[in-house]
Amino acid sequence: MNNRYWLLLLLVSAVLTGCAEESTTTDQETLAPEQEAVSERQVLFDGADLDQWKGYNQDTISSKWQIEEGTLTLTEGGAGDIMTREEFGNFELELEWKISEGGNSGIFFHVVESDTLGATYLSAPEMQILDDAMHPDGELITHRAGANYDMQPCSSVATAPVGEWNKVRLIYNEGAVEHWLNGVMVVAYQEGSDEWKEQLAKSKFHDWPMYAKSSTGHIALQDHGDKVWFRNIRIKSL
Repeated sequence: MNNRYWLLLLLVSAVLTGCAEESTTTDQETLAPEQEAVSERQVLFDGADLDQWKGYNQDTISSKWQIEEGTLTLTEGGAGDIMTREEFGNFELELEWKISEGGNSGIFFHVVESDTLGATYLSAPEMQILDDAMHPDGELITHRAGANYDMQPCSSVATAPVGEWNKVRLIYNEGAVEHWLNGVMVVAYQEGSDEWKEQLAKSKFHDWPMYAKSSTGHIALQDHGDKVWFRNIRIKSL
């Protein structure tokens, strides 16, 4: 081969290398906003400590709430509900949960802490956690996993089998609420709407003076007496 041919090959190689480097830079720039979005989320539980949590109407947490292999675990009943030390208004909450066979638990939001209220659920709406197949509440459509507890049933079944992890996104934005379970939006409602008021009137909460009255409050995890696991808990204020 002559020198001119070798020079041509070197020129083509240089051009292709430059294009590859430009493509790599472009891909990195495309991913940057996603990485930035993840960083905007506040970690509420990182698998290492419970510094951002406390017992309801308490300063500490029962030893029955334990960190086991990086997972927040209710080891047995009698511990009481736990809640975030911080309050949130509009938010997008992400977490994963796993329930024991026949188990029951829940995720509350806008919890009002008060000496006059003896429990989280007296003020806070709940996204239900349940073993639908084995727990008696599974017979009630508004009590099944993912439901707006005792108010609104899920539009579809998206729950993983008992013992497997379920991924949650719970969104509240100016009264608009969405329950996402394993990538499926199973509940959507507008707090205070006519439909919501009708559901409230038929529920056990119809004469509870503080139920869903606050647009800000704590996130809480329920002790319903059954073993339950949580991980990857983080939140983004909207």
